[in-house]
Amino acid sequence: MEKFIAGLALGMIGGALIVANSNRTRSLVKKGQDEMISRVDAYIDEKLENMENAVSKQGAGKAKSGEKKSDKE
Repeated sequence: MEKFIAGLALGMIGGALIVANSNRTRSLVKKGQDEMISRVDAYIDEKLENMENAVSKQGAGKAKSGEKKSDKE
């Protein structure tokens, strides 16, 4: 997915350079870039949230197992 996003971004930049003489096309390219940036940000935020949830679940699991051991003693 990351390679696809990078390729898409490079393609958008290349396309913007090719059509730089047209104001209308330039505004469409800018709109597309802004939309893509917002999608990438959302994707990154989702990945970070998933990682944080996984870490917090692991921490909670360790805390519970630690409590069980102390109860047995």
